Amino acid sequence: MQLTFYGAAGEVTGSCLKVDHSDGAFIVDCGLFQGGRQADRKNREALEFDLREIQFALLTHAHLDHSGLVPRLVALGYRGPIYATAATVDLLGVMLMDSAFIQEKESEWALRNARSRKAQRYRELAPLYTVEQARASLGRLRAIAYDVWFAPAPGVRCRFRNAGHILGSAIIEIEFVGSGRRMVVSGDLGQPLRPVLQDPVRVTRADIVCVESTYGDRAHRSVGDTYEELADVLNTTLAHDTGNVIIPAFAVGRTQEMLFVLADLVRSGRVSRLDVAVDSPMATAATELTVRHRELWDDETRELYDWVQANGERFRLRFVQDVEESIALNAVRGGRVIISASGMCDAGRIKHHLRHNLARTECAIVIVGFQAAGTLGRRLVDGARQVTLFGERVPVRARVHTIGGLSAHADRPALLDWLRGFTPPPTRTFVVHGEVLAAAGLASAVEGELGWSGVEVAVARHPYQLR
Repeated sequence: MQLTFYGAAGEVTGSCLKVDHSDGAFIVDCGLFQGGRQADRKNREALEFDLREIQFALLTHAHLDHSGLVPRLVALGYRGPIYATAATVDLLGVMLMDSAFIQEKESEWALRNARSRKAQRYRELAPLYTVEQARASLGRLRAIAYDVWFAPAPGVRCRFRNAGHILGSAIIEIEFVGSGRRMVVSGDLGQPLRPVLQDPVRVTRADIVCVESTYGDRAHRSVGDTYEELADVLNTTLAHDTGNVIIPAFAVGRTQEMLFVLADLVRSGRVSRLDVAVDSPMATAATELTVRHRELWDDETRELYDWVQANGERFRLRFVQDVEESIALNAVRGGRVIISASGMCDAGRIKHHLRHNLARTECAIVIVGFQAAGTLGRRLVDGARQVTLFGERVPVRARVHTIGGLSAHADRPALLDWLRGFTPPPTRTFVVHGEVLAAAGLASAVEGELGWSGVEVAVARHPYQLR
């Protein structure tokens, strides 16, 4: 058997694992690289292996750093099935089409503003994939229920387990029938006891484990401290209706969790009332899908949903759809919480809201998710005094708050606790989906605190031979 990590090795985006075994080959995830000047080049070079070898593909969840190259995979000639949970398939029907639309629009903008008109330059500025190609790729998706073993190809059987990260997210168990060897890919694991979704399933048996390490070198703040910090930001900023609170949030997962947290702050009396606008068509669609999949919610979320339905005067929630409504939000000078995508501030309507609020000392920007190196969100977290938006330099005068306790990713204590479920320990453990220090920190903790051997930080494109 051979494992090759084509992405998310030494970084947190571009997840793609190729597995070669005695009966064939398959991939787990097919994600976009995001952030930094090299992302576009990496995306164009990502699928360099022979697609004719690939019998099937498995997706852990719908976030684009795990699924966003699926349309390109199919456009380049892949004709096999792509397996995912039912909720992931539903979400991809929205997310991949939206991603393709953005690819086309950014390509059009780049072509209009390109200095060079040489043929090579035109090829570089072409979209990674088109809306039509994204639509065609949806036909390769196959929905599989949680906890059900299925056989995607001879010699292999698989099972999706709830990862508690976003709607439909999965840990994948893969068994190689001839040898009885079992591999577990964590995907992105959710932080236990967080809102909306059920906690990650504990898996107990594996010979090989691939585990994420986004926050592998740190612990999140407690839920209580996190709620108090966010309540203080809201009360301070919104007290006299002179400033807005802008929250960049991923359309899938983070937006829905933020709505829960904000509503819970009002219900508990930490904040008296809130006027919230969700300005992201994809987040609106994802929220509708989340409501449709109530079977995946935890009990507290069901109770809070009923409270929100009955208390619209205290928790006013509006989903913004058309462009005119979105533009109108920019004229609102205070008293509003605006949640918008993208979560790392590199695309979408959030850039417009930052442009109109970053320079205002009375406003607050609340960062609630991981910000990859090279992204606008990361520059804000790192204390940039000015940023460039739409070709214009914008001073950063608003208060920037990073509230890491709201992350949908498991922190190091939660990752270690999940790994403790494997008895006996796996013979090989690969630490993936983390920047260099985070991945190394988790690998060291697994060796030191759990006493495991055979632990290594995955290196991109290195063929790991497993005997």
